[in-house]
Amino acid sequence: MAFSRIVWVVLDSVGIGALPDADQYGDVGRNTLGHIAQSQPLAIPNLVQLGLANIEPLAHLAPANKPTGCFGKGATRSPGKDTTTGHWEMAGIWLERAFPVYPRGFPPEVMQPFERAIGRKTLGNKPASGTEILKELGAEHVRTGYPIVYTSGDSVFQIAAHEDVTAVAELYRYCEIARKILDGPHRVGRVIARPFNGTPGNFRRTERRHDYAVEPPRPMLLDVLTERKVPVLGIGKIHDIYNGRGLGNYVTAKSNADGMEKLRSALERQSDGLIFANLVDFDMLYGHRKDVEGFARSLEEFDSLLGPLLTSLEKTDLLLITADHGCDPDPAWPTTDHSREYVPILAYSPGGQHGTNLGVRETLADMGQTVAHNFGGEIPHGESFLAEAEGSAQV
Repeated sequence: MAFSRIVWVVLDSVGIGALPDADQYGDVGRNTLGHIAQSQPLAIPNLVQLGLANIEPLAHLAPANKPTGCFGKGATRSPGKDTTTGHWEMAGIWLERAFPVYPRGFPPEVMQPFERAIGRKTLGNKPASGTEILKELGAEHVRTGYPIVYTSGDSVFQIAAHEDVTAVAELYRYCEIARKILDGPHRVGRVIARPFNGTPGNFRRTERRHDYAVEPPRPMLLDVLTERKVPVLGIGKIHDIYNGRGLGNYVTAKSNADGMEKLRSALERQSDGLIFANLVDFDMLYGHRKDVEGFARSLEEFDSLLGPLLTSLEKTDLLLITADHGCDPDPAWPTTDHSREYVPILAYSPGGQHGTNLGVRETLADMGQTVAHNFGGEIPHGESFLAEAEGSAQV
């Protein structure tokens, strides 16, 4: 193997320009990084030095003359623009059909058996922003005890409940019931528990969110690594996205900063294998809430936390930084949904190649194939770029 340890960080929703088929999703012209950079000068020197501004022109950011990383961008081959689709494709899974979405809410054949099974009515049943639905229906939920069901432009069935009204364990039970019902033609990508607390006008979602994803088909990257006895640690949503499969260990993260702290701790404890992290604040707190300035600050926060991480890497480490889709917060688009975009790919090793242009990768599975190839395995799809990244690094 070229690298003894790979650190893979997914910046949730940090896309870098519309894909050629964006017109099929109403996303022509959307560009998460491009529009944020255009809105204000970004202080992200570490990402720029790795080669981020060499991938595509970004306003106020000059491309690095000598990038320290390899750089490129990846296309999503599978239909869709959500977390499950993007992460599954990274692991070598190509979807032939997109997960179902519900722009008019869920049909009676879903809602009636769900309400019977939980023994109560529900509120909402429509696409909505997670924060706006609490403003609209949070007080009624507290008064009635009826859980709030809502969706988005993604394939999700979300259930919100106040922690003082519905115990978190009971909310999780509701989600488990929904997950069993949502199969066949209604096999949504994720059922998500959305607990919240606070008072009317001041409701706040808590950190006890839990995702119930569909079981990924076999084989995928984490299966391959498990068979080869490669240690795998998941940080953040990784456990939920892959239903815990193939993870020797995992930790949750309350925020991007907490995720980066867990990542630094993991580097001290795990000397080999894969450390796989998802940082969700970009998506959850800023992209979906159309908060351009907040998104910019979050990118700058990540960059400042990235600096110490870069200096702690060994010559036999490989750092991969990417995204799973876009979520352009530019107010020119009224939608709060994800956007069908390319994702940036940055690959860096103190002992590897510097400045290599990885070009446009035809599938996100190229990253997973690179990881698999490094550890002596293979996944069903993707073309490895290990040779371009490894340089002189040898274990």
